Amino acid sequence: MASRFPAGCLALACILGVVACRQQAAPAPTSAPVPVTTTTVRVLPWSDTVQALATVHARESVTLTAKVSEIVEQVHFESGQQVAAGQPLVTLRVDAQQAALAEAQAAAAEAGQQFSRLQGLAAQQLVSRATLDAQRATRDAAAARVRQMRSEISDRQVRAPFAGVLGIRQVSPGALLTPNAVIATLDDITRVYADFQVPEAALSALAPGARVTAHGTAWPGVTFEGAVETVAARIDPVTRTLTVRAAFDNPKRRLRPGMLLQASLFLPQRQALVVPEIAVVQVGRESFVYRVGEDGRVARAAVDTGVRRDGLAEIVQGLEAGQRIVVDGTGKLRPGMAVAEAEAEAEAGTVPARPAPPAAADAQSGAPDRD
Repeated sequence: MASRFPAGCLALACILGVVACRQQAAPAPTSAPVPVTTTTVRVLPWSDTVQALATVHARESVTLTAKVSEIVEQVHFESGQQVAAGQPLVTLRVDAQQAALAEAQAAAAEAGQQFSRLQGLAAQQLVSRATLDAQRATRDAAAARVRQMRSEISDRQVRAPFAGVLGIRQVSPGALLTPNAVIATLDDITRVYADFQVPEAALSALAPGARVTAHGTAWPGVTFEGAVETVAARIDPVTRTLTVRAAFDNPKRRLRPGMLLQASLFLPQRQALVVPEIAVVQVGRESFVYRVGEDGRVARAAVDTGVRRDGLAEIVQGLEAGQRIVVDGTGKLRPGMAVAEAEAEAEAGTVPARPAPPAAADAQSGAPDRD
């Protein structure tokens, strides 16, 4: 008797029956909890930072020149020399001025003696008061001439106005030195200033004494510590920024005038939710963390982040203090997965430390240099 069903239908029915039997025989898979490291979100002290490019200036800086035009007789310094305040640097020719001084001193001595004689005669009423007053004026004028000549001789010796380091020497003995000619530069760099611009929005939080750190390409790995010394009184109406001057101690003279630094200004502390930065997952423009529920399963919590610094991230919106989030192991999680919480290696505000090989640990043991 011929079958009512086509052969193809019978074959399909057989295959489906075999598959159904295998599915019934196979045990249902069970998902084991994923081991992760978690931490508790807490409110901690936090300070905002303002990043800016800063230019270094010497505490005191001057370009040395002469007051008069004269021949250089002696040069008392070398390029790059450290000098003390008042130390002679250049002596100009003073022959003519010394001769004029001797003449003025002789005239002053004679005028003084003449005044003394007339003073005695005036006491005996042998000369008039007008004659005595005229001689007094002559005596005073002669004394003033002496002081003038001594000042002109002093002008022919250039001295260091303050202690500092000299630049490149640009004069030699025998050269004609004019008031426009540069002798050398002099900078006091035992303490330097760094000027940078900050937005006017930060004005309310600015105050002298605020902490500033700086880094320069000339000294990789070196952190310079300073503090705000002055905040400018005016805001630039074009850029809407104001100038902040930070002071840095410079005992090793690493910072030089004109150097460019990357400065970080730390504003006053405030309270904020802070989590390890590695806990924040970034997908496109969306940021989220995995929050652990009471049932041990994770859920995605969208967050808005603020300032990120030193491996930490500020949470502006999306989390509350006391909630637990996943710090390490986020790459293998999906919403709804069960997790097994490992012992937290760090609370909010610190970054979990990963064990390093012995060689790497020895290499990383050195602390960054600071000045």
